[in-house]
Amino acid sequence: MPTSPSEPYDLAVVGAGPAGLAGAVAASRLGLSVALLDAADRPGGQFFRHPAPGLGAARPQALHHDWAAFADLRRRLEASDADHLAAHHVWTVTRDGDDEWSVHALTGDDADGGTPVRVRARAVLLATGAYERQLPFPGWTLPGVVGAGGAQAMLKSGLVLPGRRVVVAGSGPLLLAVASSLATAGAHVPAVVEASGYLGYARHPRALAVNPHKALEAAVHGAVLLRHRVPLRTRSAVTQVHGTDRVEAVTVSRLDRHWRPVPGTGRRIACDALAVGHGLVPQIELATGLGCATRRTPDGTLALALDGLQETSVPGLWAAGETGGVGGWQLARAEGELAGIAVAARLQGRPALTTTGRGRELRRRRDRMRAFADAMAAAHAPGPGWDAWLADDTDVCRCEEVTAGRIREAVTGFGARDARTVKLLTRAGMGWCQGRMCGAAVACLAASGTAEGTVPPSAERRPLAVPVPLGVLGALDEQDTTEPAG
Repeated sequence: MPTSPSEPYDLAVVGAGPAGLAGAVAASRLGLSVALLDAADRPGGQFFRHPAPGLGAARPQALHHDWAAFADLRRRLEASDADHLAAHHVWTVTRDGDDEWSVHALTGDDADGGTPVRVRARAVLLATGAYERQLPFPGWTLPGVVGAGGAQAMLKSGLVLPGRRVVVAGSGPLLLAVASSLATAGAHVPAVVEASGYLGYARHPRALAVNPHKALEAAVHGAVLLRHRVPLRTRSAVTQVHGTDRVEAVTVSRLDRHWRPVPGTGRRIACDALAVGHGLVPQIELATGLGCATRRTPDGTLALALDGLQETSVPGLWAAGETGGVGGWQLARAEGELAGIAVAARLQGRPALTTTGRGRELRRRRDRMRAFADAMAAAHAPGPGWDAWLADDTDVCRCEEVTAGRIREAVTGFGARDARTVKLLTRAGMGWCQGRMCGAAVACLAASGTAEGTVPPSAERRPLAVPVPLGVLGALDEQDTTEPAG
């Protein structure tokens, strides 16, 4: 921590997943005072979720791959001088001068209340991760339909299954991991339904060749699915969910190369739960609120544009992990360490990382894994014809109950050509989730189904990244909210 409470930290890290942990540990090891803020009570992020303490899980590592690597990071954090500020919900980051930032957060178990806190620092590292991309279809609001990542979170943190007979569907490598976890935990998985295929990886032979561990991971998941006799259906999608009070069955249809359902191919599969997701979207609201430049990833989402040392287009603000494009926990860890070393070099006036062996090694590793991440994103990019799944009465925005028909009317009848105009006309994206669930779908429908329409609402500049009570905002002018407290 700083030498006195009135001094800022050298570095504030937002997010205690693999990227944030690695960045905090690296920077602290090099002599920086570090504050690591995270909304959760314990480090690990979404990937290394812990079972709730009250469950008494004796072997949490059984639910994870690479637990030993995470445990090593956690031990190094505990042995460092970094201040881990748990249960801190960061809602905005502001620049107070050329060399000072303020990270504003709420303390407590949830972001609905709590005490406002301001953490001052000379530099900031954003490691805020990602959230799931959902593409709607008839019946997707029925109880029993959960996100693919949500199903895995239920298992890891609550030791519960979303159902006894769970279909896993969507697109992306997460599906294999989720299906193998559910099957190992005792669920019956009638099918894994992948909207893309896997032949797209063949277009990137070099990215595959330099990342052999990715093929090994796929083989491990594949072996589990074979052992539990789980069929894999590619170029297919769940196009309808059936049931009254909850999921009773799904219809799986073959897709053409544009992701349009092939007529006459629908097949009904009985189940009591559906775990569905179409990849992940970088969580970049804090950064775009500060004006950071972004880049479009091969699967149509937006990620932060970063330089070779993980710095954003805003000097003094670094980012690592999924914020720069979804690529898995190992890439996130490498980027976090690289960013931590880069911040230390900048603040301590040391030579650029290109002259150090560790810096060169991390950059090579980062570039190798980032190439695979781009290949993965291209292979599982949503096709422009997915909106053919939607009936006019299908809810697209769940929070505000805005249907596909109303959005189409805004486009064809009122001339809307972007998600913002659709929002103003229909309230789609104005609900509690702030467009995280429906943003990609609304943008795509606004652009008449073109791939260019899948930009999420996180590209918008917003002063608040999460909901904040008005009383908290009003209290900011009335009290000193500065922390450290270590």
